[in-house]
Amino acid sequence: MPSPTPSLKLTYEDYLELPADGKRYELIDGDLYVTPAPTSKHQAILRNLLLIIGNFVRETRQGAVFPAPLDVLLSQGDVIQPDLVFVAADSLHLITEAHVAGAPDLAVEIFSPSSRRTDARTKLRLYERHGVREYWLVDPELETIAVYRLEEGAYRQQADLALERGDALTSPLFPGLTISLAEVFE
Repeated sequence: MPSPTPSLKLTYEDYLELPADGKRYELIDGDLYVTPAPTSKHQAILRNLLLIIGNFVRETRQGAVFPAPLDVLLSQGDVIQPDLVFVAADSLHLITEAHVAGAPDLAVEIFSPSSRRTDARTKLRLYERHGVREYWLVDPELETIAVYRLEEGAYRQQADLALERGDALTSPLFPGLTISLAEVFE
């Protein structure tokens, strides 16, 4: 399980000094989180989401989609690498050569055994606090996606239960796109 490294609070400048050693480093409230490499199932789900959403966004010119690793700089003490990031066309100015400088419109996290608690609690609060419009939590084990949408400054889960393999996902971020969860989890 990724856990914060205790002691002093780190900043983006400290983060930039971390080694390029293949590990996934993130800062949340100045605490350093280190996550091991994802599984092949995790990466297959990421690939499927990237293809579905990426092709749609490219065809409709609605913004930009990026898979991890790409830094999202929410504040000097909050630097994260969501598994998938969408930045809408009206927010493309947030994209720099080095990172996304501010809240993307969508952050997607795919659970790994080591990241489940951080993704479901810590990152949910972080994304909500920084104004990420939608947050999707993808569970490869249960083959579900929980969708959280920012409404009046707070996340609301969009269904009583997470969407399952036989369901379809739609979002106001992608008008005209229906995502079959069976395709996501194939």
